[in-house]
Amino acid sequence: MPILTILIEDSKTIRDALIPSMAEMADVEVIAIADTAAGAIEALEEHKVSWQLAVLDLFLKEGHGLTVLRACRDRRPNQHVVVLTNYATDDIRRSCAESGADAIFDKSTELEAFFEYLRAL
Repeated sequence: MPILTILIEDSKTIRDALIPSMAEMADVEVIAIADTAAGAIEALEEHKVSWQLAVLDLFLKEGHGLTVLRACRDRRPNQHVVVLTNYATDDIRRSCAESGADAIFDKSTELEAFFEYLRAL
């Protein structure tokens, strides 16, 4: 059974690469895409009963991923939020964890760990 996922990423190139990779490597089905914080919060609300995973970039076309993280702090136990960013510094990781992220991965160096995490879901 696929993991119903909301992908929050402003780069079309990255979205186009991630969607088939997540489907193939971890049985992920993307049910919504957002490229702004407001769009992400709207998608999370629209699919609030069905989404199981949100994959979130921090720097969006408008707004910031931390705003999205804070907006979904009261999610159900089976709903996971994973930050996938190019800026996975220690400070960013700490801020994400404090804001409610279940996991944080660097896009350029931790993709295999990201896919392992998804497979474990």
